[in-house]
Amino acid sequence: MYFSSLLFLFIFLPAVLAVYYILPKRFRNAFLLLANLVFYGWGEPVFIIVMLISVAVNYVCALLIEKKPQRKKPYLIISLVISLGLLAVFKYTGFVSDILRAFPPFAWMPHISIPLPIGISFYTFQTLSYTIDVYRGDTKAQKSIVSLGTYISFFPQLIAGPIVRYRDIAEQLDGRKENLTQFARGVKIFIVGLAKKVLIANQTGVLWEALKGGNNGILASWVGIIAFAFQIYFDFSGYSDMAVGLGKMFGFEFMRNFEYPYISKSITEFWRRWHISLSTWFRDYVYIPLGGNRCSLPRVIFNLFAVWFLTGLWHGASANFIAWGLYYFVLLVLEKYVYGKYLDKLPSVLKHIYAIALILIGWTIFSFDDWGQLVNYIGTLFSLSGGIITHDALSNVISYLPLLIAAAVASLPLAKNIYNRVKNQKWVMAAEIIFCAAVLLLCTASLVNQSYNPFLYFRF
Repeated sequence: MYFSSLLFLFIFLPAVLAVYYILPKRFRNAFLLLANLVFYGWGEPVFIIVMLISVAVNYVCALLIEKKPQRKKPYLIISLVISLGLLAVFKYTGFVSDILRAFPPFAWMPHISIPLPIGISFYTFQTLSYTIDVYRGDTKAQKSIVSLGTYISFFPQLIAGPIVRYRDIAEQLDGRKENLTQFARGVKIFIVGLAKKVLIANQTGVLWEALKGGNNGILASWVGIIAFAFQIYFDFSGYSDMAVGLGKMFGFEFMRNFEYPYISKSITEFWRRWHISLSTWFRDYVYIPLGGNRCSLPRVIFNLFAVWFLTGLWHGASANFIAWGLYYFVLLVLEKYVYGKYLDKLPSVLKHIYAIALILIGWTIFSFDDWGQLVNYIGTLFSLSGGIITHDALSNVISYLPLLIAAAVASLPLAKNIYNRVKNQKWVMAAEIIFCAAVLLLCTASLVNQSYNPFLYFRF
């Protein structure tokens, strides 16, 4: 079930909210857990079992870690092995089998294809952070399996993040106090996220699909990958905004996952602004435990390599995702140790062009899992052999030009800055209500007519 579906918007969400607020507070977590499982199992009910296994294992292991601190390491290892084992089996078995089949002794092996439970990468990282934090003594073990299950399976951030660490919402799980102001704020954030997804991401995705298939000329190739950059940003940040908004509707406060990444002037800054919850997770649970930057230079570089290899692998069981992660590893090492001091001296506009150009090349690597198509497309970005732009591609670009301009403006903090200046004016509340109603109506009309409504991060 997508957030950007009519079923979710007009049946599931209103029904869940109505029952949630009718129920006494002591029953709300139990009801949320039930609603979470219904949401998660809507398409593939069998995968509820996988999630419940993950919940049960980490619940028991965390309690044992806290109860028997002198023997806590084996319990941590058990939770890590089972949680990562489930992720590995469902997400990487086919990938590993394909690698093995490339070697003669294993050529007989068939391709193994296992359906991927949606959101498994996100909720696995949440279970890992929970048990590790209990092991470190950063948080207390949750005594209620219902409350822990609610945290791990919470439907607003289950399928697309942000990755919420247990210690950040431990008090909210049992002591949150919902209020009308928070609920209204959540509705506004949700509708903004819905607009990002339905009105911008879906439409720029159509342009990308039209331009990625052939050599349409160097200009069309750059416009195509720009369209994909807008699609993945507004798709993923839109879902993250909807998750933050939904969380507020139920009394939870989640971190924002994106902070205008396309205004970055370096690759380092980009990764401070893009998928913030994932970056901070790898920093806190991989990079720092490996030694961070408090070691020799070769070890620091190895630590960075490990983080970015795993970042690429986390995104998908495909070589292009690993290549994408290592691409950023190389760029970040170069910025930090080779040319960063020279980059700082450049004019602001040149730094921005530098960052955007490298980000777009990165999205090219990310978007193609076929190496032949990837090499061909990168070639079209730097070759005039196909001309500037074909007639058909030009027609497509011209028809989508207003949308691309709107997407570019929406990726800047311009609207946020204007809103912050006027938000205390008396007329703003009425304007917000009109805006939200109009956007919801427009999104609904779009969803009724759209046949193209993918969600790119479902597969991660």
